[in-house]
Amino acid sequence: MLELNKWFFAQLANFLLLLIFLNVILFRPLLRLFKERDTGINGALNTAKALGQEKDNLITGIEAKLVEGRAKAKAVFEGLSKEGAEAQKQSLDSARNEAAELNKKAKAELESAMEKARMSLRSDVENFSRQIVEKLVKA
Repeated sequence: MLELNKWFFAQLANFLLLLIFLNVILFRPLLRLFKERDTGINGALNTAKALGQEKDNLITGIEAKLVEGRAKAKAVFEGLSKEGAEAQKQSLDSARNEAAELNKKAKAELESAMEKARMSLRSDVENFSRQIVEKLVKA
């Protein structure tokens, strides 16, 4: 059975003093350390969430800029393609016109040469026929 004598009160006082001493020396610093740790962890989590959100926003912005850049590049490419096609068409038309002019000049020169050759042949034919007639008449 439990006796209430002087040792009981001495042990009770000893227990209460030990409890107060441990509370001041051990429990409060541990609780403060746990609280600081929770605060640090929660702060780190909040910072990580904020950084994750910022990362998502930056990725969205980058993707939007990429889409815009691709659209601009496509527009520039199409414009340059049309410009190139027009330059090619102009070059081809110019080459055709030059070829037609050269063809006309060549035909004109050929006609002129043919006319000269005809005139020369006519004069030669007339000369030969005169010579034949003269030889026949002399003979």
